[in-house]
Order: sequence, then C-alpha cells, then structure tokens
Amino acid sequence: EAVRRVLLLGEGNFSFAAFLCGAAGTHVVATCYESEEEVCGRGQAEESIRRLREGGAEIVFSVDCTKLKNYFLPEEREFDCIYFNFPHCGRKAGVVKNRELLAHFFHSSAEVLTEEGEVHVALCNGQGGTPADQPRREWHNSWQIVAVAAGAGFILSNVHPFKAETIPGYKCTGYRSQDKSFCIEGALNHIFTRSTPLPYFKPMICKIELESRKVSFQVPQVLVDKINRGFLQVNSNHPVQTVKEKLTAELSQAFPLQNIDYCLSLLHQGHLNDICRSSIFWIIPSLEETPSTEETSNGVANAVLFSHVDFCRDTAKNCYVNVQEGCHISNQYYLRPSLLPCARAIIRRGAFIPGTVHVLSGLVFRKCLITPYSMPVFHEVVFVCAVNRDAENSCIQMLVNSIKASIHSLHQTVSGFKLNISSQEATSFETTELNDFAAFESHLSKIQYFICMEIDTSGSCKKGSCVGIIRTELVSSELVVVFASLNLDLLAMLICGISDWRMLWTSDTRFLRQFPQGELRLFKSFSLYPPSYLHDVSFWVPD
Repeated sequence: EAVRRVLLLGEGNFSFAAFLCGAAGTHVVATCYESEEEVCGRGQAEESIRRLREGGAEIVFSVDCTKLKNYFLPEEREFDCIYFNFPHCGRKAGVVKNRELLAHFFHSSAEVLTEEGEVHVALCNGQGGTPADQPRREWHNSWQIVAVAAGAGFILSNVHPFKAETIPGYKCTGYRSQDKSFCIEGALNHIFTRSTPLPYFKPMICKIELESRKVSFQVPQVLVDKINRGFLQVNSNHPVQTVKEKLTAELSQAFPLQNIDYCLSLLHQGHLNDICRSSIFWIIPSLEETPSTEETSNGVANAVLFSHVDFCRDTAKNCYVNVQEGCHISNQYYLRPSLLPCARAIIRRGAFIPGTVHVLSGLVFRKCLITPYSMPVFHEVVFVCAVNRDAENSCIQMLVNSIKASIHSLHQTVSGFKLNISSQEATSFETTELNDFAAFESHLSKIQYFICMEIDTSGSCKKGSCVGIIRTELVSSELVVVFASLNLDLLAMLICGISDWRMLWTSDTRFLRQFPQGELRLFKSFSLYPPSYLHDVSFWVPD
C-alpha cells in the first residue's frame, strides 16, 4: 500500500507532528518557520523532535510557507495532505495581513500538493468567516478563508471542530516568537481540495443523417459539454440512469414493456404550436463534404475528423449520430425540445402493440432562464401506451401508481424525509404556478394530469415541483394513446437532495463517486459555502 506523505507547516513545539507520526502508512515532513536553535528553547519541543526523528519523520527548519517549492526537489513535492494549524503573521497583525498570508500559502501549497490531496487549515473560532463559525464575525472582520483559497483553485470540502483534547501531548505555543498558549475553544479545521479547472470547450460539430442525407451542424456553445455525455448508457452509474431503470422496472410489473432504443432524431422541423420561438435552439444544418487531399495535408481536415464519437443506429432507417470537434456550416431546423413528437411518429407508423408500454428516453433542449432547477438541457423519459377508449382511465391509474411506487421506493433508500407525490388535474393549476418544465409542456399539447413531488425536510417543506406530465390523444374511434413524460434530471435532483442542476452535470469525479454502482444516496456537497456576489447593473435606454 502506498505511503501517505504529510507536510506540516508552522509547527511551534512539534507536538502535533509527533502525534501524527505514529499513524500507520504515513510519512511525516514537519517544518517550522524558526531556526532549530530558536525552537529547541521551547518547552516540549526537544522531546517532540526526538520522537519524530526516532519515528523516521523529516524535520525542516526555517521554512517559509509561501515558498514551499523552494525547499523540496521536484520529485519530493507530491504531498497527499498539508496541515497548517493556526497560521498568523505574528504580534499585532490584522485580518488583512493574515488574509495575505493565507493567499500566498494556498498558492504555494498548490505547487506541492497531489491532484487529489487535501489542505487542512485550523483557525480560531470566528476567524474563517464561514457559517460554521459560531458566533460568526462580520465578513470584513474575518479572514475570508473560502474566498482566499478560491484564488488558488481550492474549494472548502469539509469543516469539523479542532479538538485539542483528542490529540495526546498537543499544546499550542502561541504566535511566532512567543511561547504563550491562546484560546482554541471552538476552533475549526477547514479541509480544502482542488476545484476542477475552468474548462475551455472548442466548437463542436454534430453529424447526423437527415432525410437520407448526411448533414452536420454546429452545436450551440451552451450545449457543447452536454450533448454527448452518455448518462443514459446501459453501463452508466449516473443517478438519472438509476432513476430511469427503477421506473422501467416498476412499470414492467404492470405492463409488457418495449424499449425504443434506436436513434431518435436530434433535429425536428415543423409546426411549433404555441411554443415561443425564443425557447428553441434553432439550427442551420449543411450537407457534409469530404475534405480534399490538400486540406488533409495542411491539417485543416482535423476539423472534420471524428475525435469524439457517440454512435447509435436504427436498423430500419440507418439513422446515426456522430459528435466531433471543429468545423462550420444551411434549411432551418431546431433541436428537439421534447420526445413527444418522436412518440407520436411511432403511433402514426403503427409501430406499436396495444397494451404494451413503449419507452423512449434521451436529451431534450429548451432555452430558458437559468435557475438551480431550470436547465437548458435535461433527460426526458416518455412512456407510451395505446389502449381501448374504455380502458383509458385504468391505464392512466396504473401508470401513475407505478411511477409513484418507484419514486417512493427510490426515496426511501436515500432519505428518511417525508415524501408527498401526487397526480393533480391540470385544470387546477394557473400558468403562473407551474415550474419551467410544466409551463413548457403545457404549450406542446393539452395535459390531463401533472405529477407533483414535495419533500418535507426537517419540518420545513420544500417547494413542490412538477416532475411529470400525463396526456392522452385519440388515435381512432376505438383507440386512445396515453403519454407519460418525466423529467429524469429533476427527479434525480429531488431524490438525492442536489440543489443545483449544474452539479448533476458536473464532470468532477467526486460527484459520481458518491453513487457507486449507480446506488442512489443523499448527495453531500464537496464545495461548502461558495462565495456569491450580487451586482447592480445600470445602463442607459434611449427614448
């Protein structure tokens, strides 16, 4: 097993380092700002240094925490954890000076920390300036540790009490050049990890077959990192796939099921009903061209090579989707805002079995005002069942009951909070009461029922959200089709307690690690108390 390398900074009498030195599988490098002569004059220091050396630890004196890479060779700079307990500039230094110290320290730590390493900073009660401090100081009078760490690419991932009484032999030594203890009651240990770098996405071209012709189009910039993530692939461990699997498994107990797993067209063309044109991602596709030999030799053809591919095929229609980087491209289409037209197309073709539930799932795209629960792209699943008119109500009831049962089952495995899920007649809602998902659906076609979900957390109810739609359409004098559409992203967020859709879509590996083998759990944020900024914007509007 690999040895964990731990770096300790600003050790006064080395009592904390001596405690850590006994941990199995740990190699301790303990440092101090002062010289060895200065340190050895302190009580307990000599004994701690002796224990460290006997335990195989390294001790380095006269180390400036703001220039760490200067003290270690390149091959020695990979530390798994860095501790800095009660940093302080010394004497009467105020909050501004100590913020500057922390800022330089975090930048320096980033140069000697492993990619998945941690930085532990212990501060006295109130210094950090986070809600974890009780009482909490005014922002301007704190060390603003989260904002300072963010400047070096770190996020606060955990906070817990610094309990000196649980550390045998530990004694704080006071500020630099003083051998006096200070009050550490209520002190907190702040644990930082690296944030993911701000991604840069190249323009992306999507290639599809449209009306028996190969065409390509440029993916809207806001969707470049979302159009080809594969969350609904069979081997995916993403929460949206787990939710979909549970829904289909529950429905299979009540209905015969058939998955429509061939390619559903990304592009639609046709009447938009009452949908506002500004809510649609408009696309101008162009015919595919093969690059010339001259272009290939000059490297221009990299723009049309398939560097990143998502491939699926409809054996009946030879439909496929490829996604690549690069290129540019004309006939107006729009990215599908719903899978409902795809479901209707199946009905029109007669490619359905009465009494069987057909399952369609995939991405849909809707321009909207971005909020924590409103997203421009999400995963939709549509259950389609054709039944005789006299069986319409019983079919709806069975569908709704199965959906409710699967959501209840998922919720119980994740959380003990009370869940209320109900189907409500669409006529009982005003348009202003609907969330963005339901409001858009109401423009597609008439809705019979909304499926609403509400979770009671610690006695305070979350705002209810519409997560699904039930609608029916008459196919013939004898046959009616029932459609049940569900927003898988919204369901996964509510069940797992994810408060922002951007976290559901993050590429940070720490997210999926919380759902091993697709097991749903209550999400624990790995970025605590992120800074938020409010700005007033003024601009001149001519008469």
